[in-house]
Amino acid sequence: MNIVDIKNLDLSFKLENGIFQTLYNVSLSLKQGEIHALVGESGCGKSVTAMSIIKLLPKNAVITSGEIIYNGDNILNYDENSMRKLRGSDIVLIPQDPMTSLNPLYTIGNQLAEVIDKNNTMNKKEIYDKTIEVLSLVKIPNPKEKIDSYPHELSGGMKQRVIIAMALAANAKIIIADEPTTALDVTIQAEIMKLLCDIKTNFNTSILLITHDLGLVGKYADEVSVMYSGHIVENASKNEFFSNVTHPYSKALMESLPANTSGKILKTINGQPPSIQEKITGCRFSPRCEFHDTTLCDTNPKLIDIGNNHMVACNKL
Repeated sequence: MNIVDIKNLDLSFKLENGIFQTLYNVSLSLKQGEIHALVGESGCGKSVTAMSIIKLLPKNAVITSGEIIYNGDNILNYDENSMRKLRGSDIVLIPQDPMTSLNPLYTIGNQLAEVIDKNNTMNKKEIYDKTIEVLSLVKIPNPKEKIDSYPHELSGGMKQRVIIAMALAANAKIIIADEPTTALDVTIQAEIMKLLCDIKTNFNTSILLITHDLGLVGKYADEVSVMYSGHIVENASKNEFFSNVTHPYSKALMESLPANTSGKILKTINGQPPSIQEKITGCRFSPRCEFHDTTLCDTNPKLIDIGNNHMVACNKL
């Protein structure tokens, strides 16, 4: 069952020299109790897509068409008061840098208690017990001591665990994890991803994982969508994707993984992703694509099903 359906989403930014489209006909479904990985290079539109779900976009961003369906409603029609009820309760964001979400002037106990108080009807003793419980669930050692700690007293991994504890405290149905392991070392990365997987399994939580790391995707995701320059170019289950990667951009990403090039020269993708102000006729990946065909690629490709619910946008298929 899908808990969120993004349908044909178009988004543009108003800049000083004009209005420029950033997302093109983006469609993506997040299933109940699954991790859906949205993969692509920096600047391709992953975070903008995720922020559209909770309507936390820059003031110069304009959604020009499309729908985001949650609980049968198009939340793009919600006013700010309605969105506030969703944010931090039904839908929770785990940012790249947890310091952007933790107030340095308050202890983590105070900040967690505020989330619990907002989403539950409890007395002070029950709130305290719940705070200890969620800190224990995210495997923070000595939670009775840590509740009196300020964010600057915790490591990056511990701060990220506190953010995840807030999601648990809010009884969130959806977690948007925006590059949640970027600033962490490899060992802590694995611990944070294992924690998110445990939450998915134990609480049937849906997770939208924003990442550029296909290694993480291969280990932890259930579904994969690949984004390039504001377009979804490939979508499939994880097993189908890794066994039958099809789009030239997806193939190039796979071939640039060190694990796939053992003993060989590491491949790179020629050129740079286009800026939103760059006008390209047809496929926006075609200037960098080794399979570029002038006749075919000058037409914008549409996502087609190549079997097993595996969607690919490429005119050469």
